[in-house]
Amino acid sequence: MERDFIREQKIIDKTDKQKENELIVSIINTRRELIDAHKKFDFAEGELIDYYTYKIKASQAKLDYLTKQAKSMGLILEYVNGVYFRLNGKEAI
Repeated sequence: MERDFIREQKIIDKTDKQKENELIVSIINTRRELIDAHKKFDFAEGELIDYYTYKIKASQAKLDYLTKQAKSMGLILEYVNGVYFRLNGKEAI
């Protein structure tokens, strides 16, 4: 029994600029997660210490990966830091 599947929307490839923008947004969001995990770790008790330790390690690994991706795409991290500064009014990590 075969079924015919019809695509509802046409899949559109993203432009390089759109990919760069998504990468920058991902880096900024990951930095926020990392900063938040560090802040919450300082006040964590009991089992939450393990949770925030994991969260910090996971966020740092993700940030390292995204940074490598940005470098391979030729993005200058000072540009990413500038975007972060404009959005948050403070310096990036």
